[in-house]
Amino acid sequence: MNDNSSHAGDRDAVRDAFFALHHGLPRQGPGSDATTRHLLELAAPPEAPRALDIGCGPGRASLLLAAEAGARVTAVDLHRPFLAELRAAAEASGVGDAINTDVQTMAELPYPDRSFDLVWAEGSAYNIGFDTALTSWRRLLAPGGVLVVTECEWATDDPAPEIRAFWDSHYALRTTEANVAAAVRAGYEVSAIYHLPGTDWFDEYYTPLAERIAAADLTAPGMREAVEATRTEIGFRRAHGHDYRYTGYVLRPNREESTEMWTTRPETEADIPAIRAVNLDAFPTALEADLIEALRADPAWIDGLSIVAEDANGEVVGHSLLTRNHVDGFPALTLGPCAVLKRYQRTGAGSATIRAGLEAARAMGEKLVLVLGHPEYYPRFGFRRASEFGIGLTVEVPDEAMMALPLDPAAEIPSGKVQYPTPFGI
Repeated sequence: MNDNSSHAGDRDAVRDAFFALHHGLPRQGPGSDATTRHLLELAAPPEAPRALDIGCGPGRASLLLAAEAGARVTAVDLHRPFLAELRAAAEASGVGDAINTDVQTMAELPYPDRSFDLVWAEGSAYNIGFDTALTSWRRLLAPGGVLVVTECEWATDDPAPEIRAFWDSHYALRTTEANVAAAVRAGYEVSAIYHLPGTDWFDEYYTPLAERIAAADLTAPGMREAVEATRTEIGFRRAHGHDYRYTGYVLRPNREESTEMWTTRPETEADIPAIRAVNLDAFPTALEADLIEALRADPAWIDGLSIVAEDANGEVVGHSLLTRNHVDGFPALTLGPCAVLKRYQRTGAGSATIRAGLEAARAMGEKLVLVLGHPEYYPRFGFRRASEFGIGLTVEVPDEAMMALPLDPAAEIPSGKVQYPTPFGI
């Protein structure tokens, strides 16, 4: 046997030893059923979704998706013994008919475009790289589909040198901000971000894995190396767990690219009843609908910045509004209310109106937009915490809920308190 063959044999032995250590464990990476349920709730897929679980391992997520979301799951992995474990567990739990297993490489999946409502990847994207995963999997999502992926990333900009060296030698971690930017570049809107709790590393992963390595046969080929590497990894987590984390992302294809689906335009007088109907349908009270009518009669109103989205039949299905406010006397804009008919929510109609409104404002020479809203929704449009610019409200709100978007990067952004239009009552 030549040297190359010997090295290859050693690598294969270590790989097989790693698989032997992991067989029969609840999970092959950080996670928990509670986290899977929470991500599923954030994703809000349609009823009985067509789901693809990529890099499923023994299929803990597949089982939950089938049992609790009524999903028809295609579970993909290259390691046949994991798939055998999943098939046995599926039959034992009564969801055997809902789960199909398939031996495939995750980078070159053979399924038709737009064939899944839900693509799921807990802890597996690193095998081909986060960017490659997002790009290659996007085509698989049906209209209104959602990708859920978890990724290991830095929790700080200044990790300890030894843990940075460890991860740099294995997989180049990035920050949440960098991964959000990567998702946007890949054509997604970031619907939600969820940092996995620290218990997800140990309860169902490292603790049972540590028990397994304590009983490992170190004379087996490759086992000593596999055990030493695993102990090092667990030790780093115990010593430097505050420096890195797993984060779940709920991603939807950016409807900005699907111009054939939604037409956006400024409102006309004829749209006023339909805009009210959209807001009454989207919200539990008439507060937002009444606010829009009050703003329409206020000096804060700006013609051309009340934007509607209509479907192929010309029905108004979504609406967003930009009106005048001031930051310490500097003219800026307020985004909101924004609403979409319930039956068209999560289809990109709302995002289409917001993007169209921001572009219209930019074309008018506006410099700054502010929004008081959901901190997991508006960053997809480029909004950041207003406090980063020294901007705040005259009333107390959560810091992450008040956000700002400079429309002109070269313009000087004022600091100070926001003066909302009178109808807002702020």
